[in-house]
Amino acid sequence: MSVSLQVIYPISEGTTFDYGYYSQTHMKLVAEHMGPHIEKTLVTKGVAGGPDLPPPFYAIATITFADQAAMGAALKGAGPVMADLPNFTNVQPQMLIGDVIG
Repeated sequence: MSVSLQVIYPISEGTTFDYGYYSQTHMKLVAEHMGPHIEKTLVTKGVAGGPDLPPPFYAIATITFADQAAMGAALKGAGPVMADLPNFTNVQPQMLIGDVIG
């Protein structure tokens, strides 16, 4: 069964996020260090939390893997990816790992 890893960057007072660095540099690191194990990657930039509401998140990255073993292998190589976080944000990201059901 396919599994997904979502990395969620919540917005709160005093936090920052550099979309240019994230899309042009950080995601290349993801591809370089985790890519052989990834099926698909989707990054969504937050623009609204509903009608007339600000977004609650800067971005959500969804990465899918063929199975738990593939995700485990990708995470073993994720050290440089995690070390890069301070280069584009001061947010402590949240993560959600789940079974892909749809």
